[in-house]
Amino acid sequence: MTTGPDVLESSPQAPAPPATDPTGAPATLGGERRRSLEQITLLLFIIVPFVAIVAAVPLAWGWGVSWLDLGLMVAMYFIGCHGITIGFHRHFTHGAFKAKRPLRATLAIMGSLAVEGPIVRWVADHRKHHKFSDAEGDPHSPWKYGDTVPALMKGLWWAHIAWMFDEEQTSQQKYAPDLVADPMIRRISRQFVLWTAVSLLIPPLVGGLVTWSWQGALTAFFWGSLVRVALLHHVTWSINSICHAVGKRPFRSRDRSGNVWWLAVLSCGESWHNLHHADPTCARHGVERGQIDSSARIIRWCEKAGWAYDVRWPKAERVDARRKERASEAA
Repeated sequence: MTTGPDVLESSPQAPAPPATDPTGAPATLGGERRRSLEQITLLLFIIVPFVAIVAAVPLAWGWGVSWLDLGLMVAMYFIGCHGITIGFHRHFTHGAFKAKRPLRATLAIMGSLAVEGPIVRWVADHRKHHKFSDAEGDPHSPWKYGDTVPALMKGLWWAHIAWMFDEEQTSQQKYAPDLVADPMIRRISRQFVLWTAVSLLIPPLVGGLVTWSWQGALTAFFWGSLVRVALLHHVTWSINSICHAVGKRPFRSRDRSGNVWWLAVLSCGESWHNLHHADPTCARHGVERGQIDSSARIIRWCEKAGWAYDVRWPKAERVDARRKERASEAA
């Protein structure tokens, strides 16, 4: 499967065939139906820790949240999120579109504001993930420990956060040589600490100036910096963990990527993950009617403005060729 022009390693050794249910579908935790127990459990897995953080601070210190705090949190969240989804992911990792140099620099900086690591490392890890998706060598597959429910629970934790503390590091020269060779991107990647500081300082600076108070700066820092980064990380990690464990799989892919509808808005369209793994270079992930994909919408605006070009939009025949039912008819 194509993951961009920069994956140089030969194909990995084929993994053992996944366990299957009586219908022949890969065994999963479940979650095909919107109100299934598994989907509800995983939804709580995302919401409960965040709600606990939100509730604890006002109870402990006796102050809450203002509309300014919420506005800063939402604005900074979606700036960083779209920097990751449009920039780090669809542009830099997969080449779903080409960008003129000012847009390219802007996307690299926006993604860095998400505080998810330097751009070159992020892209190298993700290209490796696609090369070995849910097989031996995948940096963050939830199926790492097996197919049983206890093994999957352990695997979800691994895919969600634990993998980032693993000693093994993906070779940036091997998986992202194009970015290593780009002086501008290499510089932005090396300035990750600077962009982290900028990301964390913008909300308290705005909050302090608008309210002209230290308390305004403090609450803006809590909501617009700390809570915002925590929520964005949690959602991004959920694409690695939850979207490879549950969800609908209408398209053929060599892994267990699934569509998780209730993450679509917060993930800026990334949770339509099954089509993405079926066609990684496609600029739009939510290709079905009603599938919200704000990242694709912004790419379209950039294309109309002349900032983005050679966009790989989904074509009906290409999408249909990847549908499972079409494959079964052909067989």
